[in-house]
Formats: sequence, structure tokens, C-alpha cells
Amino acid sequence: MSNLPRIAYLTGQYPEVSLTFILREVEALRDLGAEVLTCSIRRTPPEQHPGPAEKEAAATTFHVLETAKSPLKLLAAQGYLLTRPGAYFRALHLAWKTRPPGLKAALYQLIFFIEATILARHLEREKVDHLHNHFVFGAATVAMLQRELTGIPYSFMLHGPADLFEPYRWALDAKTKRAKFVSTISYFARSQLMFFSNPEDWDKIRIVHCGVTPQLYAGDRPARDDDELRLLFVGRLAPVKGLRVLFEAVARLAPDMPNLRLILVGDGPDRARLEAAANPLGDQVQFLGYKSQAEVAGLMKAADIFVLPSFAEGVPVVLMEALASHLAVIATRVAGVSELVEDGTSGLVVPPGHVEALMEAICMLAADPDRRATMAAAGHAKVLEDFDIRIEAARLLTLITGQEGDALRPDPHD
Repeated sequence: MSNLPRIAYLTGQYPEVSLTFILREVEALRDLGAEVLTCSIRRTPPEQHPGPAEKEAAATTFHVLETAKSPLKLLAAQGYLLTRPGAYFRALHLAWKTRPPGLKAALYQLIFFIEATILARHLEREKVDHLHNHFVFGAATVAMLQRELTGIPYSFMLHGPADLFEPYRWALDAKTKRAKFVSTISYFARSQLMFFSNPEDWDKIRIVHCGVTPQLYAGDRPARDDDELRLLFVGRLAPVKGLRVLFEAVARLAPDMPNLRLILVGDGPDRARLEAAANPLGDQVQFLGYKSQAEVAGLMKAADIFVLPSFAEGVPVVLMEALASHLAVIATRVAGVSELVEDGTSGLVVPPGHVEALMEAICMLAADPDRRATMAAAGHAKVLEDFDIRIEAARLLTLITGQEGDALRPDPHD
């Protein structure tokens, strides 16, 4: 593409280990020739930067709250009151009109307005043409308010499930109405946004998948000289991931499967409680903490089965990574998971919270290496076809440049 607009990306926290797919998307857009500036409301701590890509992103990202700590910069951002009083008060009115109930929520809405003035000044100084935001929370509110100040168009990507927990609090209808477009990660997510938005705005809701870089997971699986059956989980250690269900399944299978090992990659608010819950299983469960993209790829190559027992998901990028690694997967039947994993073909999909179904799936794949390989091959093909980040970034770029046509899944252009 030629004459590409200058794009800014905004999230609440960037870079972040659990949001690696955003970093990949930014890199893919840059590979397509787009200039992308990254912005974050908050600065993330060093433990969120395990690899060189994350470290570079942290060093080059604009941080809104950090900038607001400078009294001079904060005051300068309020210059819109003098130079564009109409836009300033329109943005302030919109912030107030879309506030959730309650005094605390109203105060946060005023904070979002102040953040919007900081961001708006930065975007105009950098001559940004389009602002893209991931998720629908406070950062998306900031994106919407800066549009009132600057006229710079914005878009956002709706993921789910958390995006959809409080649709009225986060004013999904107002954000959709004012956005140039909304990209959703699945047909399921699009249908939910349709439910919470005006039918007049439905045509701007399109589907762009999150994706992976398949070549990162290329190569043969290494030979192993042990008889372990390695289950791998990668993700935030949080209640929503359903790990206690997985622990129970492992505990009940352990007497007949002493070679079963569960490896957990990631960290989060539930780690200490999960370690206590897993303690009776001894060395059958291993907590590895955060790992870089390359390290995760290596662990997937060395595993036998990937398990994601979540109670709620969107379309999990980590499942794409596992399938790209030719790894058999077990996931739960929530939200858009079935748009990635076809039960019985590219993996096994079980009801969430169902210990017996999860045990049965583990036993089925443990007993049949050939079936694991067949499913993994089918899953790998699915990722190449529908979840390659380079192709998905090209779809997103057609939306940003206004060349998307009428298709729900925009055709990628070179």
C-alpha cells in the first residue's frame, strides 16, 4: 500500500506478557509499510518485558499518566480550552454523558477526559492520522474523547469476554457510533456487539482475528528420552482460567497415570492460591512463571497436549500458538473457541467446569499418539489459513485506509 496513514496504537498497558498478540500486530503492520506509534495509559513493570521485543516496545512507547505527572505538560494539554473551546466542552460533555452511575465512576470519567487531552496533544504533535485501541475499557474511552478534541478518527478491537461483562458501563453503543470501524475477533464477539449497539452501526463492525507468526513455531518436535505425558498450560494464573478443574482432573488420573506432568507457564493474581491447591500433587505440577515468546515456543515443541480449561475466553491466541506448534489441544466450549478448534478434528472441546469430560479428553489423547498428530496437523492448517498475523494485519490495514469493501472479513490487500 502507498500513502499509508500514520497510525497510533493505544492500550491501558503496553507491552504486557499476556498481550503479546498486540505487539505482533504492531510489528506486522510495520512490516506492511505502516508507521505505527505505540501509546499506553500506564507504564508496565520490567517483569512484563521478558524478551527483546518487549523491552524495545517499552522503551519507545508514549505513556499518558507518566506525561501527566509533569505540571507543565498537564497544563499545556488544557490549552484546548483556549484554542478550541467548543471541542473541549464537547469532549467534556461526552465524558459526562457516558459516565457510569456513581460518584467514583464519575471521577474516573473526568480522569479519562484529562488523559484524553494529554493523548490528543501527543497525537497532534506526532501528526497521527488514525488511532486504534484494543479492548473497550478506559483507554477506549480516552480514544473516543480525543476524537472530540482533535477530529482524529479512532477504531477499537473488541475481544471478549471481559469486554462484554459491563457493556453499559463502558458505553459500547456510544463508542461504536463514533468509531470509524470496530474490529471483533470472532463472529461470536461481533454478534454480542450487535446486541449492544444501534443497528445503524452494524455495517462498521467487521471481523479481524488476532493471530500468530507461524514461522516462530516451525521446525520438528525434539526427540525425548522420557516416558512423561506432558500437559502444558500457558496463560494468566487467574480464576477465569479454570485451573482448579484441571488440577482435580490430574489428581484423579494420577494413580493410573504416574507419568502425567502438568507444566504451567505464566503468572497472575491467583498464583499463590494455585500453588497451594497443587501442593498435594507434588512434582506432577510445575510452575514456570513468565517466559519469552521464544521460550514458550520451545516448551510447546516439547509438550504432548496443550490444555486450556477456561470458564471464559475470546478466541485464545495461546491456542493458535499451540496449534501452530503441531500440538494437540483440549479447550472448553466457550465464546469463539469453536471458531478456532473444531471438536474431534483439530482438537477436543469439552464443557467448561466438567472434570469428567476433561479427564476423558486427556485419556483419549494420551492413549492415541496418532490421533494427537492428526488433530495437530489439522489445527496447524487452520492457523495458517485463518490466524496468520501478517494476513490479519493486512485486513486491519484495509479498514484503517477505508478499502475494506462490504465483506465481514475484509480482504487483505498488498
